[in-house]
Order: sequence, then C-alpha cells, then structure tokens
Amino acid sequence: MSETGPAGSALPTGQSWLPERPPISQPRSMGSRSSQQPALGLLGLLLVVPIAVLLAIGAGGNGSARVLGPLVTFSLPLVVMIAFWWEDWPGTRLRSSWAGWADTALIVAGAIVLTAVGQTLAGRLDPVALFDASPGPGHVPTFPATMPLAGLAFVLMLEITLVGEGWPLRRLPPLVGGPIALGISWAVAIAGYLTVVRVESPAGSDVIARDGPVPGAVLGAVLVLIGAWQVLCYVVWRGWPFATVASRAVRLTIAHVTVIGGGIVSYLVLRELLELAPSRIAELSGCFIAAGLLFGMLFEGWLSNRTALLVVTLTLTAVLAVALQATAGAMHLTHSAADDWVGHATLNALAVSTILHVAIGRRWPFQLISVDSPGARPT
Repeated sequence: MSETGPAGSALPTGQSWLPERPPISQPRSMGSRSSQQPALGLLGLLLVVPIAVLLAIGAGGNGSARVLGPLVTFSLPLVVMIAFWWEDWPGTRLRSSWAGWADTALIVAGAIVLTAVGQTLAGRLDPVALFDASPGPGHVPTFPATMPLAGLAFVLMLEITLVGEGWPLRRLPPLVGGPIALGISWAVAIAGYLTVVRVESPAGSDVIARDGPVPGAVLGAVLVLIGAWQVLCYVVWRGWPFATVASRAVRLTIAHVTVIGGGIVSYLVLRELLELAPSRIAELSGCFIAAGLLFGMLFEGWLSNRTALLVVTLTLTAVLAVALQATAGAMHLTHSAADDWVGHATLNALAVSTILHVAIGRRWPFQLISVDSPGARPT
C-alpha cells in the first residue's frame, strides 16, 4: 500500500502518519472561527436529522430503543476506530461520494457481530432476539442486559483515544494501533461486565442473572456522564484545560482523573442530592452529549469562546430534553420507557448521525469546507 495520509487512497504500511492526538481534540486558537459556519452546520442538518429520526423511531419508539439501541451502541467503538485511528480507511480507497457509505456498511456489519458476542456473554447466541424487541420466553433480549457491556467498551475506547491521546498506540501503524485499542477496550469491558455488573434476568428469558456489586442501570448512568465529560473537554473545548499542561505524563494523569472522577461525582450529586433516577440521569447526559457533538463537530469553528460554547450546549440540552420527552409522551411510552427512548434518541441517533456525517462521511456532499476543520478532506 502507498505511504499516503488520511486523504490518500490507502493506509501506510511503515511509519504511522497519525498526528500526536486525534484532530477533533487538537487545541484551536481562541478567536479562530470558520468563515463557513454556521451555514456548513445547517447544511449538515439536512442529513443528520433524517438519519437521526430513522434511528430513533425506525422500529417504533420502544422497539427502536430495544433493538437499534444495542446494535448502535455496540457499533460505537468501531466508529471511533475508523474515524480517529484509521482516518476513515477503508472508505478512503473509494471516491468521496462512496467513502462514508462504505465505512458505514463496515460499521453496521461489525455492529451485528459485536452485538451477537455481547448477547452470547449475556446468555447465549439468539439471532431471533437480536432483531426482535419482544422475543418472548426462552430468548435472550439484548436490551437491557447487554447495554452495560456495550457502554463500557465505548467509553473505554474514547478514554484511550481522546483522553489518553491514544498514547502510546498512536506511534504504531494505524491498522495495528486501532485494533489494539479496540481489543483493550473490549477486554476490560468484558472483565468488568462479568465481575462488576449486576444483571437481572427478565422473567422467562435465558439471560444469565449476575449479582455484581453495581446495578447495570447505575453503571450505565455513570458511563454516560463520563461520556459527557469526554465530549465537553475533548470535543466542545478541544482538549482544554489539559492541553495547557506540557508534560504528557502529568497531562494524561490529570485528564483521566478529572474525566472519570467528574463522571462519578456528577452521578453522586444528581442521584443523592437531586434524587434523579439513573434512567433520568442517563437521559439528560445523553441530551448533553448530543448537544455537545452538534456544536463541537457539526458547527465546529462557529463559536470560539469556551463559555459561550458551554452556554449554548446547556441550552440545547434543555431544549432536547423537553422536546424529546414530549415526543415520547405522544408515543404513549411509560415513564421508564420514555427515559430509555430519549437516551436512545440522543446517544444512539442524533449523536451517532452527527459523528457519521462529520467524522466518517467527511461532511459529504457539502464539501465546501475549510481545511482547518476535523471534517475536512483535501480535494
């Protein structure tokens, strides 16, 4: 294969061409703005919103959360690997109009395989239950039994890739470093799932009950909060404040402690002081993540002031929470099912469609884009 970079047709076989850290978390000089925003982000909504709607209600409200939710969540570590390690390879071997679709097809296929692996760990392989929201007795439904495993793998992959800056794996060729990061994430996630997570077996199902110390719903809420801190610090604020620390060892230590500790402390505050249920905490955190990705990726470069970015992100978080809860009410979902659906609609629909458009599809077909954006592809 040729020694070309991310915009070329193939990955290098020798030395890694990967930058020191993923471009999405590269510090951006304050005051620097993209002249093509917000028009570019508004154009992107023409693709992001329909895809998000399809993922959110394509199998019905409750059905989408129970069937598409696990499939999309298990796909997320693959999305991170292809977007931030492989720089959209193998799609880069094709013309730009096909690149994103090819990568997405690979992600979909991988998601089915990984969800099947998760289902096997939860009980046994049950192909019928992979695509059925209510498979009935004697089956292994993937929701909610496999969600802690999928969430753990994704958050760990982001922790390695963004918070840990991929170090030291980004020194390896991308085709090697990416799968190693994915393998580490999955190995730790499986160990945690089998030893820490408490799983309740639905009546009549073949899901294996586990009596770990942490209920799956609680772990899920904590993981989404950690994800919110990852998005705030590394997508919205592009590595600030950690990027100001020169020493890598000190920088990464502070970053890991802050992000993981921030997620845990945030959960304790929301749960113990505000007495919010874990499902509501996960729902609100999902709204924040979706809002952060919209402003940090889709509208990247529009606002340069960190305080302004935080304010608009929090404002959109509130808007999404109210609007999506109203939508869930219109679908006559129960209270707990409504929280689950809103979390799915934000985390697995709106957030994922944003990542697919910007980081995987490189904003195709809206390619009038400045080269300083993480979604830019030289033409």
